[in-house]
Amino acid sequence: MIKREQVSNAVTVVQFDHGRVSALDLEFLLALRAELAELAGTDTALVLIGTGSAFSAGVDLFRILDGGADYVAQFIPALSGVFDDLFAYRRPVVAAVNGHAVAGGCVMAACADYRFMAEGRGRIGVPEQLVGVAFPAIALAAVRYATGDVGVADLVNSVATYLPDEAQRRGLVDEVVPEAELLDRALSKAEQLASIPAATFVHTKRSLRDRYWTEVETTGRQRDAEMFEVWKSPATMTAIADYVQKTLGK
Repeated sequence: MIKREQVSNAVTVVQFDHGRVSALDLEFLLALRAELAELAGTDTALVLIGTGSAFSAGVDLFRILDGGADYVAQFIPALSGVFDDLFAYRRPVVAAVNGHAVAGGCVMAACADYRFMAEGRGRIGVPEQLVGVAFPAIALAAVRYATGDVGVADLVNSVATYLPDEAQRRGLVDEVVPEAELLDRALSKAEQLASIPAATFVHTKRSLRDRYWTEVETTGRQRDAEMFEVWKSPATMTAIADYVQKTLGK
């Protein structure tokens, strides 16, 4: 589900390996939170990477439909919690986006300090509204941070996903690199960031993200209460079912 490898004294690779596309379900999220909690007590930088053709294809919608409101009541706190953990991680985080990074997968990449994406046909974006689901406050904060608040409304409202070059133009990724070089480039960047004196890096990272955290902890938490009700609503379940039927043929 989660593979972890300490590749040097300074850097640990965290690889998503959950099913065909590392879709986000409750078990995956809880496992990832446990890994991040353990790593947060160390001084290691992280490189996040997926498996095969996907970084993560986002929420497992079939589990949402099967579990209904009871499942959503457990799932949403775990989803927001993973985004919180990644966005707040004190040491460097580098995303090596090896393929599709959709919705929640895109948000996890956006939480990083630097994002590489492999050349090819992988797509990245935040099409949540196409499915009919609402964003946790921390998810939008991460996307806003990653893009410097440029073009975020269009990213969200267009419900589009983008190939690597367009994703870079829109600020979702920092560099597009050959697939064969992806992990090495990400490791090199993580080592470089980890070489910055820890206290200096932590202070700077927190300063860069402070205003987003302030919004999340104030109006964002109020919006999250509303978001939770939207996710549990019959209308949202119907929208998800319609999307799954039309898009996935099930």
